[in-house]
Formats: sequence, structure tokens, C-alpha cells
Amino acid sequence: MFERLDRSRTDVVLIVDDVPDNLSLLHDALDEEGYTVLVATHGEAALQRARQAVPDIILLDAIMPGMDGFEVARQLKAMAETSHIPIVFMTGLTETEHVVAAFQAGGVDYVVKPIRPREVLARIEAHMQGARQARQARNALDAFGHASITVRVADGRILWQTPLARKLLLAYFDCPESVAPQELADWLRVAVPRLNEAMAAGQPPVSPPTWTVNQGGRQLSFALHQPTGDDDWLLVMQESSDQAAMDALSAEFKLTAREGEVLYWVVKGKTNRDIGDILGSSPATVKKQLEHIFAKLGVETRTAAAGLAMSRVAQLKSR
Repeated sequence: MFERLDRSRTDVVLIVDDVPDNLSLLHDALDEEGYTVLVATHGEAALQRARQAVPDIILLDAIMPGMDGFEVARQLKAMAETSHIPIVFMTGLTETEHVVAAFQAGGVDYVVKPIRPREVLARIEAHMQGARQARQARNALDAFGHASITVRVADGRILWQTPLARKLLLAYFDCPESVAPQELADWLRVAVPRLNEAMAAGQPPVSPPTWTVNQGGRQLSFALHQPTGDDDWLLVMQESSDQAAMDALSAEFKLTAREGEVLYWVVKGKTNRDIGDILGSSPATVKKQLEHIFAKLGVETRTAAAGLAMSRVAQLKSR
């Protein structure tokens, strides 16, 4: 695993060209504008540098010896860690078929050689705005401990994912890292059109559409967060579990860990005998613990305790 460059102060541009004069001209122009500039002189090196550094944008020569720029772009778009990077082709070929090939390979734009640095800078800045916004959204989610992924709805391909998202997907599903679970992909193909229709009609949902999967005492939810492209959506993942709910109840009502467990199972509708079996204690012990819980919650019955707990949990989730 390679260490990625720090984006806190600068954007990173990878230039791919087999002509040294072109590299030098673009490097100097971009460096003067404050970009961190990386270079590669052939296709294999471009793929390696892109995987290693994950630049914010790539300037890619279309025609190079060996692996040409079109093939480089196709391979970059096929890899989850680089598929989101905007690619601007540089080409001396202006025939329609070559322009079409550039876009079909995954390019977002192209500039014609001979290179004019001011034009290149303008194109880069235009595409960097969207890249920065997407990166800032992902970084904000990561900072608050939420896992997130970007999925292409048409084919279910995962275009980007945080380390936590990768860990959760592996824990809950048996599927390749680059492809969303089939159940999630099927849900997206239904949920996204419905959401787009609601938004177009001026009827946005009160909360994001969510899909959940259960595994034992754990639950993993996927919420549609925002589109990141024509057919790409950012999903926020969040895991909840029995233990997390018990801990939240204990903290909220200042209960002991065992009292938090008892209250949790009361909310779930379990009897004292059921709770005793689950926790390995007697019904009499559970009854005594319930008396302490009632006193701390200021209620007199298990129904009132369960109602108050459920109300407080709903408030916690909405925070």
C-alpha cells in the first residue's frame, strides 16, 4: 500500500507525455500556479504513478510508443482507486474519430497540440472544481467516522471507497472489492430513478433513501448521499449493533453496563426469564436490576422504560 500525497495545501497533476519538451513546458507552467506536478514518459509508468499517488487530474498524451493514451485511460478507469480521476487528453489528432475515442476511453476533455499552457491551465481549473468538491465531501465524511463509497449505478462498479468501507464490505458480503454487492446494485437501480423523479418534481425526501442488511446482531445501512457524476452516486455507510445500542443507552441514562444490556432487551420485548437466559443470570437478578433502571429513568413500569428508551434512541439517531 502506497502513501498518498497530502492534499491539504496543493492539488496534484500527473502529466503523461513521451516528449521531454512538452513535459518541461507544462511542468513549469503548472508549478508556477502552485500545483504539485508528477510526470511519466510512457503508459506503464503512468499507471504506476497514478496508483501510487492518486493525482487529482491527469494530462494524458493520446499517441505514445507502446501503450497509447487511450489504453492507459481505459485501464485507469477500470481500477477502483483511479477510476474517479478526471483525464484531459493532449493530442495533435483532431479528426472526429480520435476525439470520440478519447471520450470513449474515459476522458473528460482534450487539448490540441502544440500545447498552449494558458489553455491547459484553464481546462485543468474547470475540471478541478468538481474534483475538489468530491474530495472535500469524502474527507468530511471520513473525518466523522462514516464509511463511504462511490458506485456507478449502470453496472454496480465501485469507483471509490474508504478503507473502512472496504473493511465493512468484506465483513458483510462475499464479492469482489471493485463491484457492489448484487443486492445493493439492484436496490440502486430502483432507488436512484425514484429519487431523481422526486427531486425533479420538487418533492425531495425528508431523509435519504436507505438500504440495510443484517448480520447476526449487526446492521449495515447504505444511504444515498449525493451524485458525483452522470451515473455515479456517493453512498454513506454506517454500522450499528446490539452492543453499540447498549453502550448508547448506558451513556444516555447513566446506567451500568449490565443495566444498559437489561434495558436494551426490555426494549426488544424480552421477559425477565428471556433476559436472564441471554445474560446468564436469574430472573430475580434481572428484576432487581430493572428496579435500579426504573429509578434512574424516573418511571415505574417496563412499558414506560421501553417507551422512554426508544424515544431517546430516536433522538440520538437524528443528531
